[in-house]
Amino acid sequence: MNDVPETMPAAENEPVESKAAEPEGTNWLAEMRGLLLMLLAVIGFHSFVAKPFYIPSISMMPNLLVGDQLVVSKYPYGWSWVSASMHFLPRSKTRILPATPAYGDIVIVVPPDRDEDYIKRVVALPGDRIAVVNGQIILNGKPVPQVAEAPLELPVDPNQPCDPDDFPGLRYRAADGKQVCELPIFRETLPNGATYRIIDHRNQPLDNYPETKVPAGYAFLMGDNRDHSADSRAPIIEKGLGGPVPLADIGGRAEFITYSLNGTETWNPLSWYGALRGSRASLRLRPMILPQGTAAKP
Repeated sequence: MNDVPETMPAAENEPVESKAAEPEGTNWLAEMRGLLLMLLAVIGFHSFVAKPFYIPSISMMPNLLVGDQLVVSKYPYGWSWVSASMHFLPRSKTRILPATPAYGDIVIVVPPDRDEDYIKRVVALPGDRIAVVNGQIILNGKPVPQVAEAPLELPVDPNQPCDPDDFPGLRYRAADGKQVCELPIFRETLPNGATYRIIDHRNQPLDNYPETKVPAGYAFLMGDNRDHSADSRAPIIEKGLGGPVPLADIGGRAEFITYSLNGTETWNPLSWYGALRGSRASLRLRPMILPQGTAAKP
């Protein structure tokens, strides 16, 4: 009997069993680079294209309510120091691809002494002469039309409590038992036909403002809730804008409301649906433009 060797040589073409691939560790450098690029993309979008904005005050009622979340486009008037997200650039009057707002635009502006965002309406442009007499704008010597409309009944909620200090005597209980705030409404129409609603329900110091000429490169801004707005009529010491504001301090134009919450929401996501003001979603914030020569009607 032939001897059989204890081991046989492997055939030349016989596959050799490979070792199992060992798992690689997490590449933290690549992960951090990806997160940084994502953050830069968000900051860039917010600085140059559009940014969400939350309404924290009543100064633009009835057109904007506390709890509204809206989109602000950043490019309509060009870009300046205020365009950058978080306003980390030094103040400057330099603008890239500058443009002038239109009468009636709702804009975001930074006051001269604070790093905050205000939201107001453009009511006078460079070269205009503007005054306010008994609550009515006088633009280039002509009164801006104000037409009374039916009162607006806003539901009372945590974001719009109709505080008696702000709206004395305007809160009452409706026939269905719900609390509402009855707001006196006027429709104001600017020279380009831009028309929008305002609230003016009491006499107060800002109802009168001496005539001033808006310098080149500036605009005059006011809130739609005329009795509760620290705007170009109010001095800086009272948290106002202290007169006309540089166009370089205007950071964008309000476009539309994405959603609105009435303040009843909590940390629990299940409460958010019930807090939605459904009728406000997708509301366009650009003013309606009447044809030239058309008068606003109540």
